[in-house]
Amino acid sequence: MNNPILALDPERLLIGASEAKETGRALATEYQNRTPFPYGCYDNFLEHSILEGVLEELKHLPAPTAAFDREQERFKASYSAERLPQYTRGLLYALNSKPVIAFLEALTGIKGLIPDPYFMGGGIHVVSNGGHLDIHADFNHHAIMNLERRINVLIYLNKDWRPEFGGSFEIWNDDMSERVECFTPIFNRMCCFNTTSRSWHGNPEPVNHPEGLPRQSIALYYYTATWSDTKRPHTTHFRPRPNSNDSPDRLVARQEFVRDLLPPALYRRVAGKLRRIGL
Repeated sequence: MNNPILALDPERLLIGASEAKETGRALATEYQNRTPFPYGCYDNFLEHSILEGVLEELKHLPAPTAAFDREQERFKASYSAERLPQYTRGLLYALNSKPVIAFLEALTGIKGLIPDPYFMGGGIHVVSNGGHLDIHADFNHHAIMNLERRINVLIYLNKDWRPEFGGSFEIWNDDMSERVECFTPIFNRMCCFNTTSRSWHGNPEPVNHPEGLPRQSIALYYYTATWSDTKRPHTTHFRPRPNSNDSPDRLVARQEFVRDLLPPALYRRVAGKLRRIGL
């Protein structure tokens, strides 16, 4: 088996910053020149034993931090770091460390990356059979730290996964006229991409494992201190694929309409009432 791309020590979950940075530099040109936005897909990303340890711990998951079951995101649960067993929690912390930041900065060319100690939306993701996540652009603002979202890292945990089992990660072009890439979520595959308000991606084809196994992944998000009052925060925006049964996100559309119509102070009051009544 080839050496892993990011050579974290399986026991200490450490790697030298200079080594990690050089690894990122070697992959940077291809990553940064991809369209419609920079992205990369890397097999054998970590030492296999690291993710084997994670899988063993995920056999006994606690209650999820969040769960989603609506037309745009079905049967999806997420688990943030503090709820997870020791080794998996340690790996998530290691993936927020300075050497991994050095790797990602060299890979993407984005300087001053900041990891998320709150793991907002990140951690472990589990999509059960029949579940999916429609094509979308992610929320762009970390409200607690007032940061701008810049990079997503996804590491897949699915042994012997085949394309026909669903759940593949898709990248779409800006006008949603073409699927640019489709990556099967196989064990120890890492997908990374720059996040903007128009970086359309998702796993819209329902999980359909013959033995009923879920699709599992590690999700990590990174930010920069480039947010300003000139930028407009938004939640996750979903877009239906052409000639599909994907559903428009009318809830967010209503919220955006009200936001454009009302002064900020009044909008906050109205939005709170709408959330309380489920609109």
